[in-house]
Amino acid sequence: MNLNLRNAIISNVQGNNQQELQETILDAIQSGEEKMLPGLGVLFEVIWQNSSNDDKQEMLTTLEQALSK
Repeated sequence: MNLNLRNAIISNVQGNNQQELQETILDAIQSGEEKMLPGLGVLFEVIWQNSSNDDKQEMLTTLEQALSK
């Protein structure tokens, strides 16, 4: 069986509204389960690919600041 995890994750949330997406993200973070990390990674990839250069720079600044604490 050839399962593409990235496509499965995208398919699972495709068509969700903002509230549903937020619930998915919060559930993944709050559960603390490492099995949720690939899903968050795919969602971040979608955000990154659909962001402007300014938005990408803002994300990088936020990450840098959060990781330097």
